[in-house]
Amino acid sequence: MDAHDWDLRYAEHELVWSASPNQFVASELAELRPGRALDLATGEGRNALWLAERGWSVTAVDFSMTGLDKARTLQTGHDRGRDLRIDWVHGDVLAYDAGATPYDLVLLAYLQLPTDGRQRAVRRGYDALARGGTFFVVGHDSTNLGEGTGGPQDPSVLFTAEDVLADLDGERFEVEVAQRLPRTVQVADDHRGEASKTAYDAVVKLVRSG
Repeated sequence: MDAHDWDLRYAEHELVWSASPNQFVASELAELRPGRALDLATGEGRNALWLAERGWSVTAVDFSMTGLDKARTLQTGHDRGRDLRIDWVHGDVLAYDAGATPYDLVLLAYLQLPTDGRQRAVRRGYDALARGGTFFVVGHDSTNLGEGTGGPQDPSVLFTAEDVLADLDGERFEVEVAQRLPRTVQVADDHRGEASKTAYDAVVKLVRSG
């Protein structure tokens, strides 16, 4: 999907995603000391807002202007909206220049691209990271297509934790998490009436050491 497609999708729903952060973002990043964060492919901004609530200064980038407009609206309606430090940036993460000042945290959440695009995004994100900073990637795992529920049905845009580590071959880092994790998805029309189903995500958390 290109920026226009995402603009249309975001325009069709009040919120495509929930207003709360992704569960793995919340569980894995909650204890980090706040600093400068870069949220690539922020969408409607749920993870950026959560980070800003916790004291982070966030640069949130997305190529969908409609998604960013909804993110700004969520910030405006937040009871601490004026105090949240978020720079909403309209741009393509594959071409975005993060600047010379490195970030303490770089986040890539559900940016589902074919292999070459994913590799470029992962490298760009990692390159924006300060030594000692945290790089966090979460997305629909390759096994989700056959074993899980929801998510893209195109296997070319799915990946594993091992794929992300391979994208960073030659870099120096310490791996804290690199695995497939289950995520419970609540009732929806495409779940055949079941109370919930399980989706599988690839989750990578590492700390740059070089």
